[in-house]
Amino acid sequence: MALIDVLIPTYRRKTGLAVVLTSLLGQTFTGFDVIVSDQTEPEGAYLDSIEIQTLVRALEWHGHRVMLHRHLPRRGMAEQRQFLLEQSRAPYVHYLDDDVLLDPPVIERMLGVLQAEGCGFVGCPATGLGYLQDVRPDQQGIELWDGPVCPEPFTPGSIPWDRHKVNNAANPLHLEQRLAPDGRMVRYKVAWVGGANVLYDRAKLLRVGGFSFWRRLPPEHAGEEVVVQFLLVRAYGGCGILPSGTYHLGLPTQVADRRRNAVELFADLIQECDHHQPTVMGEGSRAQQAAPRTRSDRDIRGESRPDDPINDPDHHESGSASEL
Repeated sequence: MALIDVLIPTYRRKTGLAVVLTSLLGQTFTGFDVIVSDQTEPEGAYLDSIEIQTLVRALEWHGHRVMLHRHLPRRGMAEQRQFLLEQSRAPYVHYLDDDVLLDPPVIERMLGVLQAEGCGFVGCPATGLGYLQDVRPDQQGIELWDGPVCPEPFTPGSIPWDRHKVNNAANPLHLEQRLAPDGRMVRYKVAWVGGANVLYDRAKLLRVGGFSFWRRLPPEHAGEEVVVQFLLVRAYGGCGILPSGTYHLGLPTQVADRRRNAVELFADLIQECDHHQPTVMGEGSRAQQAAPRTRSDRDIRGESRPDDPINDPDHHESGSASEL
C-alpha cells in the first residue's frame, strides 16, 4: 500500500486534469497512488481520452496505482470529496483540485511537515501567477509557527478570518521572497488554506467526520473544505507552508452558486464531534504528545449509483487565488 492516496475531484476540466497528472509524474516523492473521481456529463467525459490515458499509463509505468471513477449524479463538492475519501486506504490523503500546477518537491515537503508535526493537515495555497505585479502588503500579515503546530480552540465566534488574506492572489509568492528566499521552509497559522492542495492525516480526518455532512447541503454549495479544516485545527492543529510551489491555472470556477456554505454547519459539527469523540479536542498533535510498489492494473469503474452504501462513518472553489 502506498503511503499517500492522491485524491482528485474533476468536472469539465480535461486540460486541468492533464496538468495535475503531469505534475504528479515529476514529484520527488513517489510513494503515492492516485484516485480520480469525474463528474462530467457522459457526452463530455474525458477519462478515456488519449491525453488522460497516456498520463495514466505513464504513472502506472512508474509504479503508481491509478483508479478512475465516473461518479454521477453530482451531489456537490462535499459528497465528491467524501466519495474519494471512502475509496482511499493510505495513511495520508492528498486532495488536489483539477486546476493546479505543482513544483516537483511539493508532496515531499508537505509530508515531511505533517509527519514531523503530527497535526491534522498541511496545505499549500494556490497562487495566482497573474497577480505577480499586484503586491498587497496590507494582506501579508502572516503569523508564523515558532514552535510545534498546536490545536487552536476555534468556535463559530472566534475564527481568525483575516488569516485567509495571506493566501490571496500572489501573496504566497511575495511572502516566500521575503521569508524563504533560499528555499527554507516556513510554517504559518491558518484559518483554512483552501482545498486545492491539502495533505491530511486520514485517520484524523475520519475522526472529525470527513465530509459526511454532505447530505445536509444542497448540491450547489461552497466551503466544504473550510469547515473540515476548522474542525481539524480545533482538534489537532493545521498549518500552511511556504514555499507553496502551487500555481492556480486560472480556470473559471465550477461552483457559481455560493449562497449556501458548509461553514453554517460548524457549530453543530463541533457538538457532534464532542459527543461522539469526547477526547478529540486538543487530542493529538506532536505538540501535545509523542508519536508513538509494484505496477498494477488500472481500475476504470462504471458510474456510481446514488444508493451506493457509505463505507466509513474551491474546491478551493470556496475561493481560489484568482477570484479573491
